[in-house]
Amino acid sequence: MISFKTLKISLISLTTSAILAGCSLSSLPFIESAPEPERNVLTGEVGSNGKVIAVKFDDTRAAHPQEGVENADVVIITQVEAGLTRLMGIYSSNYPEQVGPVRSARISDIDILAQYGRVGFMFSGAQSKLRPVVAAANLENLSAERNPPSIYFNDPERIAPYAMMVRIPLLLAKAENVDVVKTVGWSHGELSELALPVSRVKVNWPNASYEAIWSKEEQRFLLNFDREPNFAKSGLRLGSNNLIIQLAEIKPSEYGDKFGGVTPKTNVIGAGTAFLLRDGTITPMNWNRESATSPTSWTLENGEPAYFATGQVWIFLTDQEPEITYPVLDETNGK
Repeated sequence: MISFKTLKISLISLTTSAILAGCSLSSLPFIESAPEPERNVLTGEVGSNGKVIAVKFDDTRAAHPQEGVENADVVIITQVEAGLTRLMGIYSSNYPEQVGPVRSARISDIDILAQYGRVGFMFSGAQSKLRPVVAAANLENLSAERNPPSIYFNDPERIAPYAMMVRIPLLLAKAENVDVVKTVGWSHGELSELALPVSRVKVNWPNASYEAIWSKEEQRFLLNFDREPNFAKSGLRLGSNNLIIQLAEIKPSEYGDKFGGVTPKTNVIGAGTAFLLRDGTITPMNWNRESATSPTSWTLENGEPAYFATGQVWIFLTDQEPEITYPVLDETNGK
């Protein structure tokens, strides 16, 4: 004898089978997969692609610890008078409330920034001879010369001329004609088989130096500046898993500082050699840039693309070969 419950289940099963038999797979609804998150074109990390701005940082010992360098998508180191260095921070995904100390523009900045499009350029000022060159460049002048003390101000904890800071969000509202960030030539991908393990690399200028030390614990290169650990004001040790040493011609320019020092110009247009530091390794590369507005291509010695790791990019522009320290092999186990 069939119970009412059993009969009910049988009827439901038959009805369901009949419905499914009359439906093709194409008519069944499918759950859409979640869209891929946006990734910043410069770092390859999850993040936005906003307006591209550049901040000129002082890089003397008196200016350390700097504020906001760790938030930049790209950090570029250039040589200035007396063989010292300055930094350029490129921001397009994360805009800190304030950064600095901010210093003046140099002739090398024009060509360095040209490949990024129309950049919002934040700097303290420029010598009178350079001002028309900056004005003629494809740059949005967001300098202290054009903005009030509510935006550019002196940090009371610092000593002038190493004290000027800038409030980025207040200037972004004025950056109406600034371009959205775009790729400038590099791409992200797997580590090359040509990469060699490295433990430490030193980059030199006439009167400054940086060291990159591989940290297994943090899985990135930690930076020393002039032989001292390089910390941001936040307390973070500066560094990255994406360091590029770009060898370029550096020659005296027609410009100089108020003390009589001659301003060097770094030539970033043309071709040359470079080194990529990532994942505890170093890889020789070649760089090529056809014009100021062209992106820079990065290739391995065999002609294949050189892929960067994801994360903040540091570019060391120098004309001196780096000092490379390779790991000492343990002959007992071959490691």
